[in-house]
Amino acid sequence: METATYKIQDSIAEIRMNRPHRLNAVVQQLYDDLLAALDQAENDEAVRVIVLTGEGRAFCAGADMKEHKAGRTTFDRRQYLMSEQRVCRRLASHPKPIIAAVNGYALGAGAEMAIACDFIAMATSARIALPEIGIGAFLGGGATHILPRLVGLAKAREMIFLGHQIDAMEAVRIGLASRCFRDDEFAEGVRILAIELSKKAPFSMQLAKEQLASAAYGTFESALTAELEGMMFCSKTRDWQEGIDAFAEKRLPIFRGE
Repeated sequence: METATYKIQDSIAEIRMNRPHRLNAVVQQLYDDLLAALDQAENDEAVRVIVLTGEGRAFCAGADMKEHKAGRTTFDRRQYLMSEQRVCRRLASHPKPIIAAVNGYALGAGAEMAIACDFIAMATSARIALPEIGIGAFLGGGATHILPRLVGLAKAREMIFLGHQIDAMEAVRIGLASRCFRDDEFAEGVRILAIELSKKAPFSMQLAKEQLASAAYGTFESALTAELEGMMFCSKTRDWQEGIDAFAEKRLPIFRGE
C-alpha cells in the first residue's frame, strides 16, 4: 500500500495512515489503501482487533485541499466522496472491533472516520473537529447519524454548526471518546485496550457490534428477537463451552473463534 501501513502483533492489526508530510490528509489512494487493509484484517483469522491511527503529528487532518484545487471532473469528485462513504461504512460494519487511536488532529474526514469506529482513544494533545460548515462544505461518512447517538443532539449541533476543536478530556466527558491517555502513555494505553478486546469471544463480539449498530432502526421487540437468536447461536459454539469451563475452573477463557 502506498499511503498506509499494515502490521499485526498479538492478534491486533494496526492500520496506520502514512502521509505525515500532509498530516495524513486524505487523497483517493488513501481511501483505496484503507479499504484494502480493512479487507485484509477481516480475512485474517488471527486478527481479533483493529487499531486505526496516523503516522506523525496527526491522525488525519481531513481532505487534502491541494488535491481539491487540482482539475478534477465532476465524476472524479463524486467517486472521491463516495470513497469516504465506503470507508466509513466499512469501519462501522466491520465484523471486528476497531479502535480509532487519535494521536493528533482528527479533522473533517479524519473525525468522520474516527466517529465510525467502535472506540475513540485520544492522546491528551489530540484535537477533533468537524469544520466543514465553516468552509462551505458538508459532512460525510454517516457522521450526522452516528454523532447524535454518541453525544446527544444538542452537542452534535454545536460540534457541526460551530466546528470548534474539542480536546481529549472534553471528548471523553461528552461521550465522544472512550479513553484519554497522556501523550507519553498513549501507545501503551491503546495497546492494553486492544489486548483486552482481543481476549473476548469473536462470535459474541461480532453479534454485539451488529446489534448495537442496528438497534437504532428497530424496536424493543426486534432487539429481544435478535438477542435471543444471538444467544442461541453462541450457545452452540466451542467458545461458549470454553467460557463455561473457564468460569467453573476459575481461570481466564481462551477463545478461538470456533
